[in-house]
Amino acid sequence: MASLTPVLQQHNNLLFTFTSKYNSSLNYYVTKPFASTSSSLFSSPSRPSVVRLTRVSTAPVEYAPPPPEDDDFEFHKEISRLKALKSKLDSCNNLKDRIRVIDSDTRVNSFFYSNKSSFRRVLERLDLDEYEVFLLKGVVAAGQQHVFGDICTEFDAKRSSLKSALYALAHVIENWDVNDGIRGGRGGVDNVYGFGNEEFEAFRSMLKMIGEVERVYDCIGGIIGYQIMVLELLAQSTLERQCLPLHSHKSLNREIIEIHPPSVLDLSQDLEYASQAAIWGIEGLPNMGEIYPLGGSADRLGLVDPDSGECLPAAMLPYCGRTLLEGLIRDLQAREYLYFKLYRKQCITPVAIMTSAAKSNHERVTSLCKGLCWFGRGRSNFKLFEQPLVPAVSAEDGQWLASGPFEPVCKPGGHGVIWKLAYNEGVFQWFHDHGRRGATVRQISNVVAATDVTLLALAGIGLRQGKDEFPANTNILYVDLPSAELVASSNDETSLPGMVLNVKKAITFVDQFGSKHSVPGGRLECTMQNLADNFFNTRSARCYDGVEDGLDTFIVYNERKKVTSSAKKKRRQGDKSLHQTPDGSLLDIMRNAYDILSCCEIKLPKIEGNEKYVDSGPPFLILLHPALGPLWEITRQKFHRGSISRGSELQIEAAEFLWRDVQLDGSLIILAENVLGSTRIDENGETILQYGKRCGRCKLENVKISNGGIDWNARENLYWKHDVQRFEAVKVILHGNAEFEAVDVILQGNHLFEVPDGYKMKITAGDSGLAVELKPIEDKLMECGSWFWNYKIMGKHVQLELVEL
Repeated sequence: MASLTPVLQQHNNLLFTFTSKYNSSLNYYVTKPFASTSSSLFSSPSRPSVVRLTRVSTAPVEYAPPPPEDDDFEFHKEISRLKALKSKLDSCNNLKDRIRVIDSDTRVNSFFYSNKSSFRRVLERLDLDEYEVFLLKGVVAAGQQHVFGDICTEFDAKRSSLKSALYALAHVIENWDVNDGIRGGRGGVDNVYGFGNEEFEAFRSMLKMIGEVERVYDCIGGIIGYQIMVLELLAQSTLERQCLPLHSHKSLNREIIEIHPPSVLDLSQDLEYASQAAIWGIEGLPNMGEIYPLGGSADRLGLVDPDSGECLPAAMLPYCGRTLLEGLIRDLQAREYLYFKLYRKQCITPVAIMTSAAKSNHERVTSLCKGLCWFGRGRSNFKLFEQPLVPAVSAEDGQWLASGPFEPVCKPGGHGVIWKLAYNEGVFQWFHDHGRRGATVRQISNVVAATDVTLLALAGIGLRQGKDEFPANTNILYVDLPSAELVASSNDETSLPGMVLNVKKAITFVDQFGSKHSVPGGRLECTMQNLADNFFNTRSARCYDGVEDGLDTFIVYNERKKVTSSAKKKRRQGDKSLHQTPDGSLLDIMRNAYDILSCCEIKLPKIEGNEKYVDSGPPFLILLHPALGPLWEITRQKFHRGSISRGSELQIEAAEFLWRDVQLDGSLIILAENVLGSTRIDENGETILQYGKRCGRCKLENVKISNGGIDWNARENLYWKHDVQRFEAVKVILHGNAEFEAVDVILQGNHLFEVPDGYKMKITAGDSGLAVELKPIEDKLMECGSWFWNYKIMGKHVQLELVEL
């Protein structure tokens, strides 16, 4: 009996995936550069005739069907040629032998050692080491020498005199300096063979890219293996790839193999178990790490810097008043604040972030973290590692797309590369050094993943029961770190799980002459969830009852709006669908806010289907800081009775907060500087957030608020950004440990209450309007405040008590 990984149909309430736990010792594998050799880089072996690749047309579908029968032989002949070369390279023990093998390839021999090879003459003037030359030869052996551009071919024989003249003229124009004439080369390279400044920069960038492909994909054969996988996937049909028999019978030994999916835990149905699992998750927080795969290019968002016009990665999307990356850290700190309130101990979770070079992703993420002082968590609690870019290929023939000489079109290679990359970059060891044995993995675009019990229950079940990941179409994972490291350290394709070639979408790029192209194509991608393909349990005898409960994997369901709602693509003008757009995900946040507050005897309008709001904003805007919970049973103990009318806005940036009998018709905005605590400078000069110290506080009791609120007719409103025009609002700003109370009052029209650090402001009804009392907080209450919420675990639940001093 085996527990393998069947392909699941996406369930409406599908929650997350987990990974199987292994207790065996780990094998450490480190990729090292080959030893150098003193042989000449371009010593010429015998030159056989040139072999040309027959291109095969394939349909632009996720897995293209096999090529036509007439071309099938030549197409698979190329795969066979590359596999034979890969086999020889795999048997080599050093770089010298690998160079010898690759030099014997007919393509390499012809390209590098021809008397007419201009590329060889250019390379001889560059400061390249043997390994870099080996990489370039690998590109040629893979049949992709066209990415070097026309300047590196035997152009005397292949170009007409007119075409050569036009290319030469274009190059002169590109390199013309109005003051000094033709610009010179750099790095010892003159402006010869069309190789100038721009080409040199592009060449070094390309060399970096192919070096990363060779290193990260070494387990499948590096550059050569990458191209083999591309061609094989293009040669397979969708049916061939997706058909997995659930039962098989081996005729020779009559062995029966059965697949048993793990048992299902439905958090939306078993509320008591969900609460218990969340408690486990809180208790286990000191054993947990957090992983954010931010390397995707997020082309569908169409995000552009309004000042520079540069394309931006998804992490920089300004959502509900902050970037998506800030939103992830904010959710994590809410869980850490809950841990502090329960156990009176500070817990800082180490965060590993996979970035990429796409759209300056790595530089922008690093700059954001630095600018926000690493979110008050300390630089040592972050580990940033960069995902390699991989060449995009044509769906027609698997050839690499290029926008100019030495400029292959590159995209991130899918989030599944995170496991091997994490091993190569020492991320697993880093988590181990922080004492962590499990981690939650969260996608940047999923804005609801931390809702209610979702992430806490996920981590709690995984830690408590020693469970791991199950393969599902979702973007929240719990990972047992030793198990994932064991797979990632394997020197074969299992460390790059779920490799696919998705050529459904066109690849768009601009060539060197400024012309825009849109070509059916894709790039080799790996999927995170398919790490679970490597985890299974076996039995020597057939089992019938209770098999699922004994498996190392498990699967959990919950309401979809508590699990996944993505802001991953820009809504196009006139588009009637809000699915996976920031607009649609905001509606799910509003639905969750309705579910929280309607159970507190607060009347508010119910949200209907998305189609209702295609041409309008949501019926209200309610944005609650996650530290008000994050468990809904905690949040609901801070809200009691009242109403929120249609078109109202409520924003609460405070954790120490009380709402009792409040009627809101308009806008109410409460902003505390110290939501979770105050900061200090540690011995290393870093800004560290101290939970629970000098928090801002707000109480509202028997208050009626009425004002003009949001101008819902303003055309420039972007509700998902929380960028709106207002007629009027009641706004409370709490500096430092400031406190604000409003009791038995009616607040009409526009009001701004700004409370300085160390003071308490109380608003009551006076004889001729509002009575405002401002007085300093007593010294002995500066740290803890004049009141606070006391948290206690009572059985499977968290109970709150309001303590007034």
